[in-house]
Parts: sequence; structure tokens; C-alpha cells
Amino acid sequence: MYKIMLADDEGIVIDSLRFIIEKEFGDACQIESAKTGRNVIELAEHFRPDIAFMDIQMPGINGIEAMKEIRRNNSNTIFIVMSAYDKFDYAKEAINLGVLEYLNKPVEKSKIIDVLKRAMSMIDKDREKRSEELIIRERMETVVPIIENGLIYNLLFQEYFEEDIENFKTLLELQADYCYMGALVFGENQEGNHMTNVIGTSVRVQDHYHEVREIVKGYFPCIIGSVMANKIAVLIPSEKASLDYNERIKLIDKARELVRKLRKRTDVSFRMGFGSIGKLRDSMKSYNEALRALIQTDGSVAHVDDIPIICEYEENYPVETEHEIFEETKKGNVDGQHTAVNRYFDWMIENYGDCDYDIKLKVLEFVLRAETISYNATGRTYRFRSRQDYLPTIMGMTDMEMLRGWFIDKMGQAVREVANNMEMQSGGIINQAKAYIQANFQKEISLDDVSRAVDISPYYFSKIFKEETGENFIEYLTSIRMEKAKELLSGSGLSMKEICAQVGYADPNYFSRTFKKNVGLTPTEYKESKNG
Repeated sequence: MYKIMLADDEGIVIDSLRFIIEKEFGDACQIESAKTGRNVIELAEHFRPDIAFMDIQMPGINGIEAMKEIRRNNSNTIFIVMSAYDKFDYAKEAINLGVLEYLNKPVEKSKIIDVLKRAMSMIDKDREKRSEELIIRERMETVVPIIENGLIYNLLFQEYFEEDIENFKTLLELQADYCYMGALVFGENQEGNHMTNVIGTSVRVQDHYHEVREIVKGYFPCIIGSVMANKIAVLIPSEKASLDYNERIKLIDKARELVRKLRKRTDVSFRMGFGSIGKLRDSMKSYNEALRALIQTDGSVAHVDDIPIICEYEENYPVETEHEIFEETKKGNVDGQHTAVNRYFDWMIENYGDCDYDIKLKVLEFVLRAETISYNATGRTYRFRSRQDYLPTIMGMTDMEMLRGWFIDKMGQAVREVANNMEMQSGGIINQAKAYIQANFQKEISLDDVSRAVDISPYYFSKIFKEETGENFIEYLTSIRMEKAKELLSGSGLSMKEICAQVGYADPNYFSRTFKKNVGLTPTEYKESKNG
């Protein structure tokens, strides 16, 4: 259905247009008309036409001014001007208003029909586009909560690779460098610092989850996890590395309004805690702070900065660099750790160059922490006296560059142990996988079969297999099969069907296509080239 408005001060013109449109398009069009500029504007406000035939010269407000007014309230109306005035100024203004066609009266029937068909085609395309956008939006309403919960889950349970988090950030258009966590905790009622009937209310909140989600997003630009027991994790992006006093007070006030509204809408009692701001990788720490803040108070809202439960650092202490040192150690990243260790030592020399004992104490602390990570990651045997010379060695050093060298060497040993162990583990797994593939390539084997054989998840196996071999599983399996096929084609005397079966292909046609794609010749051509 197309809504068409006819605007002309001549009744005969309106009647003629109506007759042509109804005869050509029948019930596909709903037609209304007006004869003055003011009436046209009033009609357009409630009729909201898809297409408007406009005369320029009408009593009162002229057609150009009427179109400008209509355009303010309905940007989608398609205008077609019909005028007895062939004036350049009128035509120019009409074009500036986005008029589809400027027709001079009298107008042939065929031109009217043609321009209407063009207008209807534009409307159809626009409607189709809007429909597709609504479908996409509807799908996203289902998909986005799953993606958001995936990010929250990975961050809180520390089950991710860096590229996973980058993918989540891209999908959710998350660009902020910092974030902090909120913890929504709920129950039947609040008694002191805990909630009652948490199991029963968890079921009720699960039923209201979509509504709770929408309400929370109305207060904070955030990413929301699913219901976990009687808790919902909320990640709030931040452009800043910290909140000042006024910002924190504003945050707490908004949270108080939020929990009151949630109580009213769900008949469940809510509390909310907030952790400190940090990098995305620190989300678990921030979330735990949010929960601890709630435990430390009986209020409905608590912020970790208002509760004396976390370690504070002096103003210029390089917290990020310290964190980076031990994260890179855990990942076995030798170069990354080396760079961060040097940067931290530079900071100590620059700020506390005359405090030898303090620097030596910090160096010893960091080395022991790194070695603890190494022991836990590699399963090496800890020996009580393995560090007997550490303290006398560093206390006997008078040159800071010698101390730097010892520091870098010991830290490097720890991270290399982690890296070597990871390499040995992945290398051993890959060797097992290769052996399994070599023994079973003639069968119909899959990535799941091989990952099960080496006892690790398909996702992780796929990742390390590509890193170690430079090929994905299918590429590697195909290359093994092709080499065996070439060997059999060169002189086995087997038929093509038998060769096909012996290299793991049930369909000879598929085998032939795969062979041609990888070798450059069909199996028959290859066999002929090898056998003269």
C-alpha cells in the first residue's frame, strides 16, 4: 500500500490524477488531496504520505514552502512537482528539496505512471532495507547477550587467549582502554551484609533477566553477564584510569537509583558493589573487589575505594609494568618480560637510585615471585637450598648495572623455563598427533578424532597444531594423503579405486579433484607421467 497525496488548487487536476492512479494501480494506493498550502501541511501531518504530487502556485502558502515544512516532519516523503510555471528558480529550489521529478503541465498520462512507478520502486527498496535492518536488530537482540556473557565468562574465569578477547572487543565495539566491574547481588531481603533466599530469587530473576538487563543498561553503558547463582557481573568501560571523588559519588547515586528501580520492577532486593578501574585483563580482580566491598558494608551500594580493603601504591609507582612482568612470565614471553624488567629497573634507578638496599630487596622479591610462577608452571622439583647464594650475591654488589644484569638473568631463566615447558608440551602433543594421523590417514578421521587421541580440546589442538606445523589440520592430512597417493600411483599396480580407498577417500571423483588441486595433475595424468 502506498499513501499518495495530491496537492493542487485546481479540482480538475486532482480528479484527473486520482483517475489515472486508481485505474493503473487500483487498491495498491490510498489517495488524499488538499487545495491550499496550509491544508496540504495539515494533511501531511496526520496522513504521512509516501508520495506527494505538489503544485507550486497554491493559495496562501506556496508549494515550495509547503514542501519545506512537510520535509521537517517527514523526511521520507517523495515529492513530484507538477506546475504550469516553467521557472528556473522554482525548479532549482525543488531539486534542493530532493524532488524526484519536476513536470510541466499539462502532463501526459504515461509520464505520470512512469514517475509513480519509479517512486514506488524507491519506496519498496527503502522498506525492504528497513525490514532487513529490523531482522538484523532482532537477531542481534538474541546474539549480543550471548557475546557479552562470553566476554564476561572468559575474563572472570581467565579462560581465554588474547585473540579471543580482541574478537569479543571487535564484535561489541569495545574501544575503551580501561574498565571496572560491578557486582549485582540479589535475594529476598537484605539482612546485614548478606541476602536471604538466594536460590528462590535466582529463579525469579532468571525469568526477569531481559528486563533487568535493559534497566541496568539504561543506567550504565555496560556489558552484562548472565545470572550466576544470585549474582550478575557488569563490566563498565572507562576512558579514564581512575574516578575522582565527584565521579565516584555520582556513580554510587546512580546505583542506588538502579537497585530501587530493580526492586520495584521485580519484587527482589538488589545490592551493587563496584571494583577499581584497570585494564580489561584485570576484570577478575575488580569483580572480586566489588564483592568484597559488599561484604564489608551493610549498605545497598558499595565502592571498593570507600572500603579499606585493597593495597594502595605511591602516586608514580609503575603498577602496570609490575603486572606486565609477571603476566609475560606466565605466558612464557621472553622478549616481553625482558623489556618490562628493564623498564622497571630504570624506574627504580631514576626514582630511588641512592636506596641500594630497597632496590636489592625489590629485585630479590621479583626473582622469587618469577621463580614461583616457573615452578608451578613446569612441575620442576623445588629444592630448599637452591637459592642459598642469592642474598649474599646481591648484597655484595656495589654496581647497579651488575645488579641489573643479575636481575635480568634470573628473571630470564624463570620465563625461559616456562617457555621451554610450553614448547615441550605442545611439541609432544603435535608429535603424538602426527603419529596418529600417519597411522590413520586412510580412515575417515576428523579434527575431533585427533584431539581426542591426544586428550586436549579441539579448539586448543587446532591452535597449537597451526602454530607448530604452519598448516591447519585439514591441510596437513591432505598433504599426507597426497604423498601416499603419489607413491601408489608411481608403481603399485593398484587400480584407481583401490588407491582412492587406501588414502582415505570414499568418493573417487572427490579424490581426483583434490589430487588435481594439490598436485596440478589428475591421478591418471600423474600415473602416466611416472610410468612412461
